[in-house]
Amino acid sequence: MTIVDNAVYVDGYRTADPDDLDETYFLLRQRQGMAWIGLYRPDAAELRSVAEEFDLNHLAVEDALAGHQRAKLEHYGDTHFLVLRPARYLDEVEKVQFGEIHIFTGPDFVVTVRHAESPDLARVRRRMESQPEFLALGPDAVLYAILDQVVDEYEPVAAGLENDVDEIEDELFAADPGVSRRIYELSRQVIMFQRATAPLTVILQALRAGAPNHVPDPELQDHFRDVLDHVLRLSERITAFRALLQNALAVNAALVAQRQNDEMRLLTESSIAQNEQTKRISSWAAILFAPTLIASIYGMNFRLIPELDWIFGYPMALGLMLVMGVALYLTFRHNKWI
Repeated sequence: MTIVDNAVYVDGYRTADPDDLDETYFLLRQRQGMAWIGLYRPDAAELRSVAEEFDLNHLAVEDALAGHQRAKLEHYGDTHFLVLRPARYLDEVEKVQFGEIHIFTGPDFVVTVRHAESPDLARVRRRMESQPEFLALGPDAVLYAILDQVVDEYEPVAAGLENDVDEIEDELFAADPGVSRRIYELSRQVIMFQRATAPLTVILQALRAGAPNHVPDPELQDHFRDVLDHVLRLSERITAFRALLQNALAVNAALVAQRQNDEMRLLTESSIAQNEQTKRISSWAAILFAPTLIASIYGMNFRLIPELDWIFGYPMALGLMLVMGVALYLTFRHNKWI
């Protein structure tokens, strides 16, 4: 059912619950009150019926049908078209889920078009109906109440994001390999949240100031200013989140680089130690190779080797082995190989 709630108000009191839109139009003209029509994902026929009755701008109607609009406020004569991006925080997946609500207001009507479950406009309606004197101020009062509800629902989102930022600060020095991805994903959520909330500052300032042919009641101006104060504080928090996440990303990059440098240093030290061991092994192998070379030559037992019949041949071979070994040892020792 696309018509969620549909009523006609006179002096702030609900006086009729029409069964369809045609009856709403008839009673509105008859009683000279205010119509408040709540639609949830309406089809083109329903929205065009409303557009024809209240002379809504066709471009705004197309935006409301298509959805996926940025937060904005547009004026078309006596009609206002407001787009809001309500949000709620999903703690189990650490993401912000964004909705969309389109609001048309005129001198005697309010039409809301929701594309998501949030915000709870039934709660807004009950709140306003409990204050008929305030509701009697007209569509601007309804517009304030919806804005106030949307901004109030931003607070749990900001709290959830703040908790995630605190957790990331704790994880930075824990060498968690997934922290970089978490920082990036959280930064995206913060940026999207900022895009939803940032336009509200200009929107609320414009609503508070009014238009040349329509200035809000002083009481409503005070209420718009109160919501504006909440939005400004929220914007400061979001800006702080972005700064903290940027710093966290920079710190994480520095820590990763430091860990890589430490690993490279350890690898270099290990390589140097291996080189030292290799030099020592090579040095002793060379020292042992010298006598082995001499012994292998004399071990070939050729008859024409002159030293075989020489009385000093054996001592000379041993001496030569010793001299070559000592010479190699002193050379390697001088070069600090052993």
